[in-house]
Amino acid sequence: MNLTRDEARQRAAIVSVHSYAINLDLTRGDSIFGSTTVVSFDAEQGTSTFIDAVTASVHRVTLNGVDLDVADVSDGVRIRLDNLAVSNELVIDADMLYMNTGEGLHRFVDPVDNEVYLYTQFEVPDSRRVFAVFEQPDLKATFRFTVTAPSHWDVISNSPTPQPAEAGSADEGGARSTWAFEPTPVLSSYVTALIAGPYQSVRSELTSSDGRTIPLGVFARKSLMQHLDAENVFELTRQGFEFFEEQFGAPYPFEKYDQLFVPEFNAGAMENAGAVTFLESYVFRSRVTEATIERRAITILHELAHMWFGDLVTMRWWNDLWLNESFAEFMSTLASAEATKFTQSWTTFASLEKAWAYRQDQLPSTHPIVAPINDLEDVQVNFDGITYAKGASVLKQLVAWVGQDKFMQGVREYFGKHAWSNTELSDLLVELEKASGRDLKEWSAQWLETAGVNTLRPEITSNDDGAITSFAVQQSAVADFPTIRSHRLAIGFYDLTGNGQLERSHRVELDIAGERTAVDELIGLQQPDLVLLNDDDLAYAKIRLDDRSLRTATRHLKDFSESLPRTLVWASAWDAARDGETPARNYVELILQNIASESDSSVVLVLLRQLATTLALYVSPADRQPMEIAAADSLWQLAEGADAGSDSQLQFVKAFAVHAQTGPQLDIIERILDGSAAPEGLTVDADLRWELLTSLVVGGRKTQRDIDAELEQDATATGALAAAQAKAAIPTAEAKEEAWTAIVERSDMPNAAQRSAIAGFTRVHDTNLLEPFAGKYFASAKDVWANRTHEIAQQIIVGLYPSRLTTQGTLAATDEFLATLDPDLASLRRLVLENRDGVARALRAQAADK
Repeated sequence: MNLTRDEARQRAAIVSVHSYAINLDLTRGDSIFGSTTVVSFDAEQGTSTFIDAVTASVHRVTLNGVDLDVADVSDGVRIRLDNLAVSNELVIDADMLYMNTGEGLHRFVDPVDNEVYLYTQFEVPDSRRVFAVFEQPDLKATFRFTVTAPSHWDVISNSPTPQPAEAGSADEGGARSTWAFEPTPVLSSYVTALIAGPYQSVRSELTSSDGRTIPLGVFARKSLMQHLDAENVFELTRQGFEFFEEQFGAPYPFEKYDQLFVPEFNAGAMENAGAVTFLESYVFRSRVTEATIERRAITILHELAHMWFGDLVTMRWWNDLWLNESFAEFMSTLASAEATKFTQSWTTFASLEKAWAYRQDQLPSTHPIVAPINDLEDVQVNFDGITYAKGASVLKQLVAWVGQDKFMQGVREYFGKHAWSNTELSDLLVELEKASGRDLKEWSAQWLETAGVNTLRPEITSNDDGAITSFAVQQSAVADFPTIRSHRLAIGFYDLTGNGQLERSHRVELDIAGERTAVDELIGLQQPDLVLLNDDDLAYAKIRLDDRSLRTATRHLKDFSESLPRTLVWASAWDAARDGETPARNYVELILQNIASESDSSVVLVLLRQLATTLALYVSPADRQPMEIAAADSLWQLAEGADAGSDSQLQFVKAFAVHAQTGPQLDIIERILDGSAAPEGLTVDADLRWELLTSLVVGGRKTQRDIDAELEQDATATGALAAAQAKAAIPTAEAKEEAWTAIVERSDMPNAAQRSAIAGFTRVHDTNLLEPFAGKYFASAKDVWANRTHEIAQQIIVGLYPSRLTTQGTLAATDEFLATLDPDLASLRRLVLENRDGVARALRAQAADK
């Protein structure tokens, strides 16, 4: 199942692919579908290679008119091709398996109406689960899909949907039709797509910059259409089209743009050319926070940016995956801030994306942004905070250094020269150097080819009158990743005004380098109440506050007049608590005393997550339960004090439900659930009911009977997932054992149900319930990795690691497991090492929490 980079290079050296004609029969039952692929390709005369095809069975392989011995050339994963001609036609007739893992062709049955819904997910290596393909990004070709399916379905692919032709009756009865799509433009196979089923849609259109009319479609299952806010999706799409076409200097490259919300999706979205698939949770059937609405907007813009960066121009090999993802991440935030109502998106970026990047960059598995990708297993675990968030952060700093106009000028040249082809990083850097006049070799070496995050601290002295006599920025790095980098950053001075607000009084932007950079232009100025390094968040670095600034921040964090500097101070406090430099309990207190005044929904969301992590992992175990109980009481007070119907009210109630555990606290949850004590303005809708019910299940107040009764009232796919989580959260040894068996020992649980069950299994107030499963985890991990698909195995390896058991015993058991692990299982080793680091960090933080 693996493909090495060397194998891909060798294959690309002898093969050039022209086209695929793919005929799929989706009317053969609920486990198998038919797949016939005709591939036209050139090769070096007399050479041998292979084509990828993960099959249930292969009926026929014909190469240049000669039938090959199927048993000899096919092993169910690859098909060997010998003695190639200069021009070749290959025909492969096979049966393929529907998946329930979110990979390949995923099959889902809606419990509301028993209708079948299909969608493909091909990144990284799973188009081979649907048709025979040379599965690597640099072997681009055109793709012509012909699909036979039930007549009442809609069938969507990269090309516009044609009028279907009647094709008789399916094996199991019912009319069937055939959709014959026109060939796609030249694409990499991983961005092709097929979505089929009785999806319903809302249609619209826009005019692209070159005058074409681009049809737009937004799709969802029939049972979700009443909740689909298509007009908001269209509005964001139009804003994104206009912004990107202007910035990139290239019109949208495809004929139409469909956006499809599909069930049981593993990621946020996937950039299939002209047919983007999204996580179905982005169809809001209940009230969600503004943070979630903004996240959907960023995701919509992220995938749209990929139509140019990733689909039109594609990396040659997966080592440049970061360029696709970081570019889309940066551009989606830029577009959101400059072209939509979400003008505070850079605050969200600082609180969410950079926090992700800093966390990933301090793990033992951290790697340079341009990571060595030796095979498919390497890339599958590299969809991480380095590839996405650190890369985007570094691009933001590069834009600040060279100027946005120059950066975009280079990008426009890049698209103009490389449309429909494959590139490497050097191709982009050449154009950016030409446009900016900057030599980017040193920048690339520092930022793209080394790992680790630097820490910046101010060094300030002042005289008796408060005037600054010296100012410098100190830079440090950890021993394992000692690179000291150059940074483009701003230094902001903030003072308390007469109305009690912290407002910026001075700003200087400069380049710093080395372990100490003097900033002489600040000498003579009055030392402000607070000095903020990396003001406006231009640089990628952790920051610390001087003592005077720290005192000001502790007392007046809520008084910042702008959200971004406040968020940067929040981030500094979080880093210090995670790093064991300050007591974790201080961070808990800082959150609970200041969060009521936080205006940004995404920041509130992040702070509440960090509060939960701090309480569960970083505070001293001896004081944990009292602090959790006190925090829950504070959250309820915050909920009662929040404006009726406000976003913060909803977030505080949800957080209270997570932490509630005493009798009086659970009494409040029960009264909210039955409607007798809901705060004014709070609507207890279907999703909130499940959160409240699960809180009561974890607290021992509700049982399986209550879960079943709630599911009867909400007999939907979303309800079933919530019920699976609640069931796994029942706080008994028997319930945990049953959940473990379903997740680990059986293999029939769909991806989304497994994800929910893992979340429920690990949600406990008493970690003693999890102790019997630590040994089972290490005993089963290798088998899980060997016998499950990548997505399913990764969910289990990450989700069931005993991270709540923050003891030396957990570290010792992990080390013993790693010592016996085959060196070839590098991806499994990486995931377990990352889990181990979380426990080691927690122990360091607990030691500092005094």
